[in-house]
Amino acid sequence: MTSLGKLFRTTAFKLSALYLAVFSALVVFLILYISQNTNTILRQQIEGAIDAELNGLSEQYRQGGIRRLVDVIGARSRRPGASLYLVTDFAGNNLAGNVSELSMQVLEAADGQPHPVLYKPLMPVDEAAGAKGEPHQALVRVFVLTGGFRLLVGRDIAESKYFRDLIEESFQLTVVIILILGLGSWVFVSRRVLKRIDSVTETSRQIITGDLSGRLEVTGTGDEFDRLAESLNVMLARIERLMQGMKDVSDNIAHDLKTPLTRLRNRVEAALREPQSIEIYRDALEATIEESDQLIRTFNALLMIARAEAKSTGLPMELVDLADIARGMAELYEPVAEEAGSKINLDGAQSVMVQANRELIGQAIANLIDNGVKYGRSADNDDEQAITVSVAPSPDGGARLVVADHGPGVPESDFENVRQRFVRLDQSRSEPGSGLGLSLVQAVAHLHDGQLILEDNQPGLRVVLDLPGKQTGTTIDDT
Repeated sequence: MTSLGKLFRTTAFKLSALYLAVFSALVVFLILYISQNTNTILRQQIEGAIDAELNGLSEQYRQGGIRRLVDVIGARSRRPGASLYLVTDFAGNNLAGNVSELSMQVLEAADGQPHPVLYKPLMPVDEAAGAKGEPHQALVRVFVLTGGFRLLVGRDIAESKYFRDLIEESFQLTVVIILILGLGSWVFVSRRVLKRIDSVTETSRQIITGDLSGRLEVTGTGDEFDRLAESLNVMLARIERLMQGMKDVSDNIAHDLKTPLTRLRNRVEAALREPQSIEIYRDALEATIEESDQLIRTFNALLMIARAEAKSTGLPMELVDLADIARGMAELYEPVAEEAGSKINLDGAQSVMVQANRELIGQAIANLIDNGVKYGRSADNDDEQAITVSVAPSPDGGARLVVADHGPGVPESDFENVRQRFVRLDQSRSEPGSGLGLSLVQAVAHLHDGQLILEDNQPGLRVVLDLPGKQTGTTIDDT
């Protein structure tokens, strides 16, 4: 396809052509409408002036006869800008007037109707009539008076012709201006719109090549292109995060699940190398089942995190009491905490209602308490083994859950890292776990449009789960 063909197929050219056609049609309609109505008004004014002249001259004839009529017409004919006058006898001889040549057919008609005629004036009728002796157009009426005399009264219509010429010139000038404006608008639209479209195309090609960091240009004008670019940039940023998360998950799964799978294989091989014994096989199978259960829990946690981050859990939202859920989780983990030499204090857990999924919120609270039990023990002071759980309304009208311990805590530089999947700090690698606890809590907070905040408890870690007060209350389908 040629460059000209591509130009004709662009939206900018089509829009410019459409606007030009519509605007041109509107202008042509307005000019024709104004011209037609103005001509009609001028004709009506001319006919009204002729009728007034006829009535006045007829009255002069009735009062003074033909002599008085001739005198009056002779006087009026010499006035600047005079109308057209002509009085003839029954033989057609001119008695008075300012018309030198006129078709006899007009005089013979004498029907009182307006007729457009050509005539030659004896003197210039007005500035628009031109020089003496030149043929002009006029609108006249002829009446037959008593005695066979004919009276013609008319008006030169050179003014109307001059007006039509003016309209024609205006029309031509308007067409030229429309073409210039159309060309200018096309250049503007082409440079502005096509530039933005080319930018979108270039960014799309960059993304197609695998570079998800590309973003659409935002000029700051606040127009529809900027609003579209901002929405698409948010979408692209989320896609980039999801793709990066998928890559991280794949890498982490390949790295972190390789060890338990290797242990499973080695355990089975060791059992096969041992002398045949039901006890040895039973121990190996029980250890394999336990390891498999841990793998299944890890995969379930990964699946739940992925669905929560994508907001496609398929679980309903309902009005729940956050304090009641926290109280239940605290009671559930109380024996585990006592066995680990710690205890759980439920501090000021007042009733706070939120729109949430009970199962996911319960899982998130359980993960936070479990982390506190595992990693929140203080080696220096036995009196500081308690894990504090509190629930209270948040300043923005939502709910705030706080789980705090007095253990070694997490360095502030690692606050973001511990939220990631399979991330475990050096001091926690001796404890069982997969490094998915805080990742799941982070995903649950994201699902509920909430926030997970990590703070230094001096000593220990203080984890804050903020849930907003206004939730949608809808079921999020698994799509």
